Amino acid sequence: MSIRPFRNIKRRKTREIDVGKVKVGGENPITVQSMTNTLTTDIKATINQINEISAEGADIVRVSCPDESSTKALKEIIKSVDVPIVADIHFHYKRAIEAAENGASCLRINPGNIGSKSKIKEVVKAAIDHNCSIRVGVNAGSLEKDILEKYKEPCPEALVESALRNIKILEDEDFQNLKVSVKSSDVFLSVEAYRQLSKSTNYPLHLGITEAGGFIPGSIKSSIGLGTLLLEGIGDTIRISLSDNPVEEVRIGNEVLKSLNLRERGVKIISCPSCARQGFDVIETVKILEKKLSHIKTPITLSVIGCVVNGPGEAALTDVGITGGKKGNNMLYLSGVQSEKVLTTDMIEKVVSEVEKKASEFDNSK
Repeated sequence: MSIRPFRNIKRRKTREIDVGKVKVGGENPITVQSMTNTLTTDIKATINQINEISAEGADIVRVSCPDESSTKALKEIIKSVDVPIVADIHFHYKRAIEAAENGASCLRINPGNIGSKSKIKEVVKAAIDHNCSIRVGVNAGSLEKDILEKYKEPCPEALVESALRNIKILEDEDFQNLKVSVKSSDVFLSVEAYRQLSKSTNYPLHLGITEAGGFIPGSIKSSIGLGTLLLEGIGDTIRISLSDNPVEEVRIGNEVLKSLNLRERGVKIISCPSCARQGFDVIETVKILEKKLSHIKTPITLSVIGCVVNGPGEAALTDVGITGGKKGNNMLYLSGVQSEKVLTTDMIEKVVSEVEKKASEFDNSK
């Protein structure tokens, strides 16, 4: 059982591209990305972080390749991970070529920053030869000089002009296996830039609010910006940019998609903020359940409500539900139906057990 969405989002149709084994755009699910913050030359640390990011639910992971030793490290790193790797390249065309040769599934570049047409031709050839896609990554903080002079400051029109210019550079080389981003740290600027770009191209769009800040402000800014665009059907892959552990970026990204019914993965907990009516400590219970159920990848809905005001109604719409009762006698619901009373002391263990059973049932029924 799952909550029936009040509204289904009609996504904008884009062309489909391959990022390694992951398809982006078209009718494919919206993917979640993050980026390592280890030194890429520290191969062991980078592999460990990529695997942590992947385990949290990232579909694609980006690593920075500022020098030749970093692109060389890619070869060993890619052998030890199971997600497509995007090489983040700035300015030097040889780094892009090396990254493609060493197994990167995608290159994040600004073609206009790569240099002469001959250098761009070499990068495109390497991408084609090694089945590597390209992300045209436009950022408000690094717009071309002439575009800044034209518009006087970063604005949606400036970001879109830069994106279209860089797309054309690749199209002139007969390369179309690409996706595009137009990021800014300003929510309004980013949203409007993506809106305008979505009307000007059908390449898949990589959404993000860049340099969004720490965990709380960054999560809020990103959720507002990306949520607005996703509700309008814009976006094919997302990255939440936080000054925090990259694992948190993935967690927030997945929650954004789950809240919009755009992704089903893991346990979706519906819980009350708690009040004097609660029959058990809701806040602490939810924190414990989030940790104890984090291993479950099967889509499951769980309601945790402290009292009978909204508890039965929420439980009727979830796979598993627990509602607070008097004197520690809480009611367990399975598939929306009352099952049994559970003492508060036994509640967490019982809920975890029932959620795991439901997940197993769903997996076996596929």
